[in-house]
Amino acid sequence: MKAQIARQDILREIEENREHYVTFLQNFIRAASPNPPGDTTEASKVVVEFLSSHDIKPNIIAPLERAPNVVTDFNGSKGLGARVILNGHIDAFPVERPDDWERGPYSGYNDGTSIHGRGGVDMKAGTAASIIAFTLLKKRAEHLRGSVALTAVSDEETGGKWGTKYLLEQCGDSSPWKGDVVLNGEPGGLQSIRFGEKGTLRITFTVKTPGANGAYKHVSRGANIIASQIIVKLLDIERLEPELPEVLKKYLQSDEVRRVADDIMGPGAANILLQPTVNVGTMQGGAKVNVIPQQCVFETDIRLPIGMLARTVVDQIDEILKTFPEASYEVQEAASNPANYCTTKHPLAAHLANAAQEVTGVQPVQLAGLGGTDCKFYRYAGVPAYVYGPSPKGMGASGESVLIEEFVDMLKTHTLAVWDYLSS
Repeated sequence: MKAQIARQDILREIEENREHYVTFLQNFIRAASPNPPGDTTEASKVVVEFLSSHDIKPNIIAPLERAPNVVTDFNGSKGLGARVILNGHIDAFPVERPDDWERGPYSGYNDGTSIHGRGGVDMKAGTAASIIAFTLLKKRAEHLRGSVALTAVSDEETGGKWGTKYLLEQCGDSSPWKGDVVLNGEPGGLQSIRFGEKGTLRITFTVKTPGANGAYKHVSRGANIIASQIIVKLLDIERLEPELPEVLKKYLQSDEVRRVADDIMGPGAANILLQPTVNVGTMQGGAKVNVIPQQCVFETDIRLPIGMLARTVVDQIDEILKTFPEASYEVQEAASNPANYCTTKHPLAAHLANAAQEVTGVQPVQLAGLGGTDCKFYRYAGVPAYVYGPSPKGMGASGESVLIEEFVDMLKTHTLAVWDYLSS
């Protein structure tokens, strides 16, 4: 009975402090933390100040001085139980065209419906929700079993080497920041819980030819033309099919999953959940227009669906390049990560779905994400990790903004899900 009263008290406290929490999110967004270059000092201070105002003194783990990771934890008073990790990142996507922003990219402007500014969606709203949820749960530790840890990390946008990955690798299996299950607030849409995500395979291609004057096409094929021919061939990779357990494949192809995926991520998203996609970056084949270029360099970002190994794609590339002896490639290992997923049956996932329905009136569907998150590092380590966050619409774009109601609903759902899991 006491636990039930405490649960109701959580919702009451969130509503009473709504403006306080929104102000925290605004200040968080105003503390610019674009990565690259990756300096999150000011944004980290905002996090530390908020925690300190709730009588929590966090620890700072900073393999890079300009990119501190803010961590803290507490034990429940009801004895042994699972360790839940609330994970989120502090850094944000860079701003390419600041003049395109009506109110400036770091305004944190509240228009009554949304909070505007870079990082609001990806993922300062989600990280703020984790931070606030941690304070609400710690305040009620007497009702909980197990423990809760908060990891607000500073390096996600450029790979996680100095952020989540560092926290997990610094102590190996005994790392206090590994835990038994993870909850993350990356953008995913409140109609879904993400239990997995596509992998990335980044490759640099180089085409070298003798080159010549533009009039002497019989002397040498142009590197840019050869590169274009290779790119067309690379699109055949999108026809490859992943190898998945039949039950998972059937689930991801179900009408309900397809409907929710298209609703959250835009029409056509469902079609590429189980399909590799090929994107080509900037081509560098610098030469005057009347010269046949000797070299062209381009990059590809290939997204691997769950059930597809990088080796399968690389084998296809090797086959393609047999007819293009002028070309070579190098895999960007640091920027390449396998696709990953975890069980959909974990108790926290069930509590998350139930809490979401209670708060929003919508029962979320479990989906795989198209983009990468730090959850991959936990899943690689065998730790189930789930994403429940705001709509991904507008993330990384000029005018990025997050809906206040989605932020508050996410906060309620995160807090209640962990509460139900550790108090049941």
